[in-house]
This record gives sequence, structure tokens and C-alpha cells, in this order.
Amino acid sequence: MANIEKTHAFLLDQEDELAYFWQEFYVQPGTIYLDGNSLGLLSKCAEQSVYDLLNSWKELGIDGWTEGTNPWFTLSEQLGKQVAMLVGAREGEVVVTGSTTVNLHQLISTFYRPNAQKTKIVADELNFPSDIYALKSQLYLNGLDPQDHLIQVKSDNGVTLQEDAIIEAMTDEVALVLLPTVLYRSGQLLNIKKITQVAHERGIVIGWDACHSAGSVPHQFHEDGVDFAFWCNYKYLNGGPGSVASLFVHERHHGIIPGLAGWFSSEKSKQFDMSHDLTPAPDAGAFQIGTPHILSLAPLLGSFAILKEAGMERIRKKSLCLTRFLMDLVEQELSQYGFRIINPMNDEERGGHVALEHPEAIRICKALKADGIVPDYRAPNVVRLAPVALYTSFEDVWQAVQSLKKIMIDKKYQQFEGERGVVA
Repeated sequence: MANIEKTHAFLLDQEDELAYFWQEFYVQPGTIYLDGNSLGLLSKCAEQSVYDLLNSWKELGIDGWTEGTNPWFTLSEQLGKQVAMLVGAREGEVVVTGSTTVNLHQLISTFYRPNAQKTKIVADELNFPSDIYALKSQLYLNGLDPQDHLIQVKSDNGVTLQEDAIIEAMTDEVALVLLPTVLYRSGQLLNIKKITQVAHERGIVIGWDACHSAGSVPHQFHEDGVDFAFWCNYKYLNGGPGSVASLFVHERHHGIIPGLAGWFSSEKSKQFDMSHDLTPAPDAGAFQIGTPHILSLAPLLGSFAILKEAGMERIRKKSLCLTRFLMDLVEQELSQYGFRIINPMNDEERGGHVALEHPEAIRICKALKADGIVPDYRAPNVVRLAPVALYTSFEDVWQAVQSLKKIMIDKKYQQFEGERGVVA
């Protein structure tokens, strides 16, 4: 690998066709933000959409449910159409609703149907804890012990999953599989199409947690035959803290009764009939439960518009270039300081962030933040760096690595305690 100079970063920025989006986001002066895989930044477009929706409440009152530019009654479905284009779904297959874990409970309640032969759920040991909590809860609700009925595929290296091991776990006793599209710690991107196909060949329903890929990695959920998927909208989709989440249900499953029915599960034209017999919506809208959180939906009107304009293919192309540039710089500048890149190096297997393993990870993250570089720490020893295509430049990446190198040379990280905060 040739020595990488700062001028190379300048050249890459000059060639960047997404560079103009940077001015749409509130990037704080003197800060390099590399934590968009935990919380994306606010855009001016999202900010304006909040003001617009507040104004509709101010001017229309209760009539805002059915009048105005974005009537609230169908806002979740309207946003579902917009985000569907970002994940390779057809119209009606996505709805913006609930939170990720509530949506997971809804989907498992609907699609997990244990019988005499098939009772087990396959997940993995590297998944985000909330998914495992939900799966165990659902097993308990079905009178089943997770010790016996939850299979968590082991990792050979504690960092990535081996797809052959996942496939091997899909035995005749398995009723459902739930996996992450991208592993939250290491950034490994799984082969969704291949694994989904094998699951279906074995008569198994399969769902995907796309929290760490939606908005960063293009998906083809419909074409790949995914049964269901769910994701948050506050990471790469920049919907704001605690933003309303999204779920996908393949059209072949439309028309079934949701496992957790509620007021907004109803077919829209019949919702105010006030019948005690639910007529479910004929599409993914059926998997809503309660009244939409309108003010939390508002930023997504602007955020999704920006993603649509940028295009997922262009976003993915730049994201891969950014992470490749970052990895090359880490190998060039930081190899002697004990860092180990644990995310896949192969573009086809890497999500949107770079994961660096180091025994002093927590103190290094604190030192970076003190220098105006915003990273992300994941226990027990991982520094996650996410250069986001819409608001991170190649010069940002260059400067972040130089700052990290200086921290290691000066041992500045030793000034900080090795205990994480309550929120890491």
C-alpha cells in the first residue's frame, strides 16, 4: 500500500458527488462526528419538517388528522412508502411505527407459531441485547424455556459470525430465525439473500434486524424474499433521538391478523366504525398498534427526502470508500499502537462503520471526545468509528486518525478513567 498523504483526502473530497449534502446538516464547528451509527445528526430539512408539522397542529387543531400537507392519520403509511424505496420494498410493505423492540415483539408474536415439531428460534450470540430479551420474553409467553428453545449461534472468534454455522443451526426443530443484517459491534454484513433462501428451503420463517444497515447499506428485502424486518430510524436515517421506527412485512403475508392488534392495526376506512371485530389493514399497516407519535414522525419527512435525493447506491459507494480510507490510514498510522481492525475488510461483508479493538478502548474514546472527535465505545474493548456519507469528509477521516495517533504518542488517554458512563 502506497503511503497516504493528506493531499489524497483533499482530492477525494473534490471528487465527492455527495459533498454538497454536508451543508444540510448541523455539524458543530471544531467537531468531527463519527457516531452516526448510534445517532445521526440533525439536518436543516428535518428541522423544517418539525416546524411545519407543529404549525399544522397550531393552525388546524384536530383537523390536522385529515387535512394539511401531511395529514397525520396516514402519516405512518406515507413515510413507509418513502423508506420502502431505501430498503428494496414494494409499496405497502413498510410502515413507520413504534420502536424497534416493540416492533420486534409484534413481529415475533405474529410469525412465531410453535407446533409439535417446530418450537425453536435461531438467533446469535453477538446480537444486540434487546433482541435477545424480546425473543426470550416471547418464548416465556408461549410456555417455553429459552434454555431449551433459543439457539444462539456461536462465533468462532467472538467478533463475526460464520454463515455455515448459521445454516447448520437451521434444523427441523426450528420455527423462526432472527438475525442482524449488520452486527452492531464488528460491522459484519451478513449475506441476507443466501441465508433467507436456505431458511425458506427448510420451511423456516426468517426476519432481520436492520438497525445497523438501514440508510447505509442498500437492501432488497422484497426481492430477497425476507419474511419480515425492522429497524430504527435514528442512526443512518437521521430521524432524531428516539425516532419512530420502521417495520417491513413481505406482501405474501399481508392480510393475516397481527399478533398484537390495536387501534391502528385497522383498515383505514373501517377504523372509526368502532367495531369490536378488527378488520386488519391489507398491508404492513396492520402491524401498527397504537396511535402514531406524530411529533416524533415529523423529522423523518425531511430526513427521508434527503436520503432519497442522495440515493442508496451513491451513499453505499461513498460509505465503502470512507471506511476503506479509514482502515488504510489505521494500518499506516496506528499499527504500532495495539489497534486491531475487527470488522470485515471485504466490501461485500462490511457495513458502515469501522471497529477497532484495543485494551484501552474506553479511555481512548474519552480522549478522542476531548479532542473534538466523537467516537462510539462498545464493551469491552471496541472503538467504533462511523464516517457517514452525507456529512463526513475524507479530510475529517484523515484528521481523526491523526488526532488518534497523537493521543497514543502522548499517552493522553491515561488522563482518563477506565470506567464507562451509564450511557456509553
